[in-house]
Amino acid sequence: MTTPFFVSEQRFDFATPLPLRGGAQLADYSLAVETYGTLNAARDNAVLICHALNASHHVAGVYQDDPDRLGWWDNMVGPGKPVDTDRFFVIGVNNLGSCFGSTGPTSINPKTGRPYGSDFPVVTVEDWVDAQALLADRLGIERFAAVMGGSLGGMQALAWSVRYPKRVAHCIVIASTARLSAQNIAFNDVARQAILSDPDYHEGHYAERGVVPKRGLRVARMVGHITYLSDDDMAAKFGRALRSESLQYGFGVDFEIESYLRYQGDKFSEYFDANTYLLITKALDYFDPARDFDGCLTRALAGVEARFLIISFSTDWRFAPARSREIVRSLLDLKRSVTYAEIDAPHGHDAFLLDDLRYHRAVRAYFRRVMTQGPK
Repeated sequence: MTTPFFVSEQRFDFATPLPLRGGAQLADYSLAVETYGTLNAARDNAVLICHALNASHHVAGVYQDDPDRLGWWDNMVGPGKPVDTDRFFVIGVNNLGSCFGSTGPTSINPKTGRPYGSDFPVVTVEDWVDAQALLADRLGIERFAAVMGGSLGGMQALAWSVRYPKRVAHCIVIASTARLSAQNIAFNDVARQAILSDPDYHEGHYAERGVVPKRGLRVARMVGHITYLSDDDMAAKFGRALRSESLQYGFGVDFEIESYLRYQGDKFSEYFDANTYLLITKALDYFDPARDFDGCLTRALAGVEARFLIISFSTDWRFAPARSREIVRSLLDLKRSVTYAEIDAPHGHDAFLLDDLRYHRAVRAYFRRVMTQGPK
């Protein structure tokens, strides 16, 4: 039986206003953080893990008072795991605008004494990275051995290499992209419209009414969840299996896949904040480092100094392998060090969270290289 890996949450408060890319600024904000392992004397073994849409700073392990609450990437991070906390000091940070401890729409607005709600400013991937850099300063970390993330987390890792090139030795981008496709933006907007059109949304100030726009959140999650799975995976898990022995000839639940999606939507609406969903999907849409370089990703990446590991999954149609290969091509054009692995896995976008032996071996091998090469 595996010994429990107990962790605890920390909170870091910042009084200096953080300028945001959209023109606003955020003052008196807090970041929820977890750390695993030990920072060495040289302070050069730190690894930053950036989270995706509905995840948080709780990357790995369990809490002593809540042993069932397992970190979202516990199969990847921990003692003896691919990102080995016996060797590395790993940091998980909850992004600003989230609903899991860092300052966000559910926090109290010091100007009004009420929850921010929709008054919380729009934040971007770059804003999150800037806040993470300030946290690194607070922790005395000048340079990360690696910055790593999957999906939206991969965007943050890539942004780190661009914004703070001298502070990142290795950049690990998994199941991600340098910018969303039109189809991805469309899916995000459908999800947002489901929330915005919910009668309980109340222009984002639903907390003051004592309600939650659960109907919109349910639909948003159902739409999103469809994009995280591959057609093959859905077929293998559900096919056209019925919930009962015969069709009901109505608009309730006939198929197992319908039941599954409604379950996921119901569960999501119980713990996630609607304004946070709006903010984070917009951050996804806005990310595009090539935008300031006439759409040229190679020019956008010209200043990066990190070595890269890029991983994609064959059946991920949300962030398809072609998107990862675009990043790889630009890095190769710039003669940067890049390792690319395209894993043939049936699980779609969610594969980056799952236990695929080839995937985990690739990450483990790369982190051995990180240890060997050091922070140079």
